[in-house]
This record gives sequence, structure tokens and C-alpha cells, in this order.
Amino acid sequence: MREKLDKLPESPGVYIYRDEQGVIIYVGKAVSLKQRVRSYFGAAAAKDPKVKALMSRARDLEYITTDSEVEALILESNLIKEHRPRYNVFLKDDKSYPYLKLTLHEEYPRVFITRRLVKDGSRYFGPYTQVGAVHETLRLLKRIFPLRTCRQKAPAPRSRPCLNQHIKRCLGPCCGLVTPEEYRRVVDGVLLFLGGRQEQLVKDLRQRMERAAENLDFEQAAGLRDQLLAVEKVAEKQKIVSGDIEDRDVVAMARAQDESCVMVFFVRGGKLIGREHFVLDETADMQRGEVINGFLKQYYLQAEFIPREVLVEDIPEGEQEVLERWLSEKRGGRVHIIKPIRGEKKKLVDLVGRNALLVLEEVQTGRATRNDDLQQALSELARAVGLDTPPRRLECFDISNIQGAETVASMVVFEDGKPVPQQYRRFKIKTVSGPDDFASMREALGRRFARGLEERELINTGQLSSRQAKFHRMPDLLVVDGGKGQLSSAVAVLAEQGCAGIPACGLAKEEELIFLPGRSEPVRLPEQSPALKMMQRLRDEAHRFAVTYHRQLRGKRNLKSMLEDIEGVGATRRRELMRAFGSVAKIREAGLDELAAVPGMNRKAARAVYDYLHE
Repeated sequence: MREKLDKLPESPGVYIYRDEQGVIIYVGKAVSLKQRVRSYFGAAAAKDPKVKALMSRARDLEYITTDSEVEALILESNLIKEHRPRYNVFLKDDKSYPYLKLTLHEEYPRVFITRRLVKDGSRYFGPYTQVGAVHETLRLLKRIFPLRTCRQKAPAPRSRPCLNQHIKRCLGPCCGLVTPEEYRRVVDGVLLFLGGRQEQLVKDLRQRMERAAENLDFEQAAGLRDQLLAVEKVAEKQKIVSGDIEDRDVVAMARAQDESCVMVFFVRGGKLIGREHFVLDETADMQRGEVINGFLKQYYLQAEFIPREVLVEDIPEGEQEVLERWLSEKRGGRVHIIKPIRGEKKKLVDLVGRNALLVLEEVQTGRATRNDDLQQALSELARAVGLDTPPRRLECFDISNIQGAETVASMVVFEDGKPVPQQYRRFKIKTVSGPDDFASMREALGRRFARGLEERELINTGQLSSRQAKFHRMPDLLVVDGGKGQLSSAVAVLAEQGCAGIPACGLAKEEELIFLPGRSEPVRLPEQSPALKMMQRLRDEAHRFAVTYHRQLRGKRNLKSMLEDIEGVGATRRRELMRAFGSVAKIREAGLDELAAVPGMNRKAARAVYDYLHE
């Protein structure tokens, strides 16, 4: 790395450190790559615990030049999101956060929950870290605003309105009961509501209600009155936290050991309309300003709405200006990042910090309680199956098929009593024909342990890294979904593969009995036993994972077989339709324009598919 220092340019850009296995462990941005990267090799850097730990593992250096520091910041944020480096602040599972999506690009917009941000002209509100909160908001919207809930991008013409229209939950655009202009007024109300502009919404609704009453349209006036009362009820619950009417986000944090909780308050028009918290790991060696700075980059990279003002607890010197330029470009207007020292804004930041501390304490207390319960369950399980120590790693296998068709197996992993989804695996059974669960179990387990032993050998000889391996970890307890038959298949496979030392058991459905090798009588745990509940969660998760994969394969097979009957739709078009939509239901919901837009399709073929699926 030192040899590369002299070749570094003075231009802005991004630098990347990799460890001895080539894994990216840190991504940073710089106004001058030469000056910034050199600072990591100076005497001052050796005194920083984080930099010292980073450089002890770094073995290679790469860099990418950009035209400006703002471009470097965007590239840095994207690389952190993609590679999740060990020494960067990273919002875990950010892709899973739900948003409310308002499809403004459609003639009759809809509002629904989504986890994907698509630049299609829609407005997104979120992210929400609590799924319950977004569902409650959506239920409230449906109660107040009669927007359509059908899934088609353009409502299919109907001769009779749906049930939602009869109960006043939809304006009935499919039956021509509302004009696009009238419908758009309701959409504007949704925008004001979700944007925290309840006062403006109340004013507009009252004016429309009074106008309808003057025109003797009492039915419309009554509907607007009910809508007005519902909005006023929501507005009453919102706390005024600022004397002005500015939109701002307020960001502060609390830290305990190696974990931080960053809290964001959303203030719109001077009122607090919501809050979200994010728990960040491995931040012990970082300054508070560094954690806040890293959070802001990751959070606003995915945020759809950016307010004019962001109040922060702390921000590193030199980072504020470039963040403001970046956010201003994203917003399309000036954005100010302010670290208040005194006054009402400082009190507001302190309030957010206190809330972050309370949430962090709740998270850690709840986790400690759950960990104690899990350890109790594992200890009880160890006693029940005859193990000397609690099993740290549990693996459970299940088989799913319908009359032997599309047979699949699932492998689900729990470590320390908690699911580890990234280590789940699934198998498509290849050598078994017909509904033979025992043979299918033997194939799945045989492939799993053969691959695991092979990977261990490759790791020992240096031909494979543990990060690349998928099956090298062996279970402390193997669980199969079923009774004596499935367990016998598992024991036979373990013996064949030279893994007879791995303990195994079977969990039978209905009576929930645990079968053990060499014992004629099963073990029956108490109904409220923590160990039994853990085994049931493990078994149910394996069943869910297997059934999901089986349905996916079956759906593709059914889709393919159905499309084979459509004239003018050959193998290429079938494949592209499957790739674009993935299920018969979604193809049936698609309009002619959507079908025709699929690669390889044309208007005639799209009409053939549409007519066939709607007959």
C-alpha cells in the first residue's frame, strides 16, 4: 500500500481498503486522495483506535477519482450500501424498510405499502422502521380518503362498482363515477396529510364542504364533513415542538458499549408528525459526530423527502458543507445542516437524544431478557436429547411436494436460539421420483454433508475462504421434520458421510414428540416448555421455507403450461413473461400496454395473452 501513496492523485474521489482475503473493509471519500490516504500512515493516525484496528487488517488499497467532492460522497454511500464494510457506519437491512407509495404518475393514483423505491414519478413516504406503524397509517388513509385499492395501474372498466365504492371507501373511477380532476383533489389531500400539512388540509376541506352546502349538494357536504372531522382528530394528537412552521428533521443519538441508537424526529409545519430509530452496531471506536455523519449519508441516500433544515447533535468539521451541497442537489432547493448550541433548537435536539437513550435501553433490556430465555431453552433441549452442552447451532430439514411433483427440501439454521436467514439453504430434489419423503431426505442430507466436508477440505488447503463457503459449518444438533422414518434416513446419511458424531433427532407433528436414535420411546416435553417452543419455531420455519420454494417452482411450472396453450406465444416469449411478472395472477392483472412492453412481445401477442387469461 505504501508503494501506491506516491501515485495517488490530488483530485477528489473514493478510497477503498481490502483485507488479506480481498474483502472490502472500509470505504472513504476525500477532497484530495493523496492527502487523505497519507494521513492513515502518519503518527497521529496510530493513536486513533479505529484507524489502528483498520490498518492492522488492511492489505490493499484502491481508489476511484471523481469530478467533485459531492460525487465522491454519493459514490462512497453507494459502495457502503453494496459492500457493507466492517469499519463503516451501515444501516442494516435498509432494503427491508417499508414505505408508503403514492402513484402520482397514474391517472387515478393509488396508495400502498412497498419496500422497493422505483423512479417512476411516484411519491414515497418513509422509511418506517415499525411495520405496524405503516399499516396503521395506511388503514387511516383508507378510512379518510376514498382512493381506489385495486392493483391495476389503470382501473379496468366495470359495469357495476365494487364493494369499496358501495361503502364509500372508493370514488369508483372504474365505473366513471368520478372525473380525474375530482379524484386528483382527494390525492392532493393525501399529499398534505402525509406531508404533515393538516392545517392546510383542514382549511381546504372546510371550504369545499361549505361550497357543497351552498350548492345544496348535502350528500357531498356530509362526506367532506366526516373527512374533516377525521383529519382534525389526527391533527389534535400531534405535538407542537416549534414556534415556526419550518419542515425539519432532528437527529441525535445515544450509545452504550459497541452499539448506538440514532433517533430521527420528523417536524412538519412546526409539529412532530413521527419519529424513527435505527440501531447501529460496532461504533465503540467512532466519535459521535462520525456516527451521525455516517448515518446521514446512508439515511438520506434512500430518503424520498428531504426537509429544508436538519438539526444534528454533532457533525465532523469539514463534512457539513459537502453534505449540505449534496442534500440541496437531491432536494432541488437549499438545505441547511445545523448543530444548535443554545435556544429552542438545542432543547429539541436534547429531547431527541433522551428519546434515543430510552429506546436503546429498551432494546438492550429486551435483548438481554430474550437471550436469557433462549439459553434456558437450549439448556433444557440439551438435557432432553442427551447432550453435554447446549447446542449452539441447530439445523432443521423439511421436505415439500404434492404427489411427488416439484419435490424440494429446506435447510434452516438457528444459532444461539435465533434464526440466521442468510445461512438458509434449499435443494431441488433430483434423484427421487414420486412422493418418497425418506429418499428425498436422504438426498438432501447427503448433498448437504458431502458439500460441507468438501468445503472444509478446500478451506484447510487454502483453495477456499470461509467467507465464500456455504456448508462448512456443521450443526451441533440436526433436526428433521418427521418421526422414526425421517430420522433413520438422517442417521444413515451421517454414517455414510463419516459424520456419525453429529447428534440428530426428529420432531413429529401433531403430538410434538422428539425421536432419538436407538431409543424406542420418544421424548415428550411439557406443553409450555421453552425447549419445545424453540423446536416448534425451528420446524415451522423449515416448513415455511420449503413450502415457499415449492410454490415458487410450481407456480413457474403452471405458468409455463398455461402459456403453452396461447397461440403466438413461444418459448422465448413465455420465458420473458415469467421473468417480468413471475406469476399467473400478476400477468392477469397486467394491462395490454404492460404486456406489450415485455421484451419479445408485440401488441398482437399481448392481446392474445390478455384475452386468454381473462376468458
